[in-house]
Amino acid sequence: MTQQRRSYQIGTGLFILLGFAALAYLATQTTSVANFSQGESYALKARFTNIGQLKLRAPVKLAGVRIGSVESITLDPAKLDAIVRISVDKQYAEIPDDSAAAIFTSGLLGDQYVGIQPGGSPDMMKDGDEFVLTQSSMQLEDLIGKFLVSGSPQKPANGQDAPADDKSGSAQPPKP
Repeated sequence: MTQQRRSYQIGTGLFILLGFAALAYLATQTTSVANFSQGESYALKARFTNIGQLKLRAPVKLAGVRIGSVESITLDPAKLDAIVRISVDKQYAEIPDDSAAAIFTSGLLGDQYVGIQPGGSPDMMKDGDEFVLTQSSMQLEDLIGKFLVSGSPQKPANGQDAPADDKSGSAQPPKP
């Protein structure tokens, strides 16, 4: 009886250990540090009026492919803009100098990242260059607030639906 009980304990322990190993693997694969080993790189800068929840080491993507990471985030005391310094892998040195940088969110409530939208210039960005075109983060709270304030149509005071706007001019009067 004790031999059978001991084998159940060992089996249960191995099952729990494998469960924790699987969770650790999934956690490393879904964070921004997974699957990206950066070799030689060069730095670019972008100014944003609002970076939302952008964090250090957040991914930098071009066409959905990770090409770098956020190296530092500082505040410009004169203009009160956030200056995001990104590090781009040298193998992705062919970014046109009229490209735009924007802050996007992975999924509905996911992590934020810097997305680069390539331009069409024949000249390429070099180490230390700054993006001229940037788009700040969209705040979910602002979008929800705008929807709540102007999202539903107003009903007339008499409680009936307003008649449909008919361009032919033959609007039917509401039925009593």
